[in-house]
Amino acid sequence: MGGKSANKAGYFDKLKGLLEDYKSIFIVTVDNVSSQQMHEIRQSLRGEGIVLMGKNTMVRRALKTFLVDVPEYERLLPFVKGNVGFVFTNGELKDIRDKILANKVAAPARAGAVAPSDVWIPAGNTGMEPGKTSFFQALGVPTKIARGTIEITTDLKLVEANAKVGPSEATLLNMLNISPFTYGMGISQVYDQGNTFPPSVLDIGEEQLLKAFSTAITTIAALSLAINFPTLPSVIHSLVNTYKKVLAVAIETKFSWPEIEELKDRIANPDAYAAAAPAATEAAAATETKAAEKEESEKEESDDEGFGGLFD
Repeated sequence: MGGKSANKAGYFDKLKGLLEDYKSIFIVTVDNVSSQQMHEIRQSLRGEGIVLMGKNTMVRRALKTFLVDVPEYERLLPFVKGNVGFVFTNGELKDIRDKILANKVAAPARAGAVAPSDVWIPAGNTGMEPGKTSFFQALGVPTKIARGTIEITTDLKLVEANAKVGPSEATLLNMLNISPFTYGMGISQVYDQGNTFPPSVLDIGEEQLLKAFSTAITTIAALSLAINFPTLPSVIHSLVNTYKKVLAVAIETKFSWPEIEELKDRIANPDAYAAAAPAATEAAAATETKAAEKEESEKEESDDEGFGGLFD
């Protein structure tokens, strides 16, 4: 009993020390991960992260004892279930995520295993003798005999994703030397400075964040203007709208200031400004025409000089 208590106390101290030393935690799934893979993952994370495994009951009990000092640890408790572990790090989350997920090992299909993805059998010659045709037919695999061997005529989805692999399917895949699955650490959740979020958040780029931020500001401004409640995003719109109203009042009344005199004059004498606009347009067109004629003339003179030199 004393040994178990000492081990538990030692684990509690280690977990507490890691929680204090590292700001970020990856909660990782380790289903079908071999001890060799665990060793290789630890090697790849050396100097950047530490892997800690433990019984879920012990981890939950330890976390609950730490809640008095750090209530944020309660956010970890819902994810301590199943075959999971912790990876502690202070490094760049995307880089550490990639290293955790990089170690994958191909594995043969086992009867009763749940397929993590669709399993396909590609078309092509299997090299098997015709006597095994009935085995393919029983599984609905389209075949023909070519040069004395069984050939699969079309690609076939043998197992659906998230479905269990049957004994016959497992046997056929092993006969064809197909190892359809890859196993390695997965990431179920990320804890960073008191917040938890799914690993997909790490793939959000700066452009997406700016777009979402811009949309949020626009929405806040629209709501603020609709309910007449001033906020920072709506202030500029309120100022512009107010100035527009002041302009409208000034135009309809004798109230004026220097900057609005031209606007009032344009409204009062539209013909004068309309006449000025075509004149300016015609002047610009005339200038362009003269420039084009001058360029054409210079080109002709240059051409004449070039040919004249042949007969000198």
